[in-house]
Amino acid sequence: MAELAVEDGELVLHLSGLEKAEGVHGDLHVPLSAVRSIEVLDDVLEMTHVNTGFKVGMRVPGRATVAAVRRAGHKMFIAVHHDTPRGVRVLLEGDSYDEWIVGATDPETVVASLNLRS
Repeated sequence: MAELAVEDGELVLHLSGLEKAEGVHGDLHVPLSAVRSIEVLDDVLEMTHVNTGFKVGMRVPGRATVAAVRRAGHKMFIAVHHDTPRGVRVLLEGDSYDEWIVGATDPETVVASLNLRS
């Protein structure tokens, strides 16, 4: 399962080996200065139901999405599975992605553990 962590002045999205294969992507890194906000999402599976735009990665509707998605000039990376129906949205500025959406069993704890203002 994807995990967010603060390491050496960066926010890092660690992907499992399977997620790296599904998303055709390695771990993601951004400087903390690029993080605009972090928020808890209650229904990430519904929110990541993306029917339009360009996707690179894996999507099984209602089950999982691990992909980079570009829609109307907005680029996001999504790592969500059916066993993590809630999650975290990280809004970014000055990075190649505008946001990351990451599934989490306890998103409130994830946000608190990052010790960043949301």
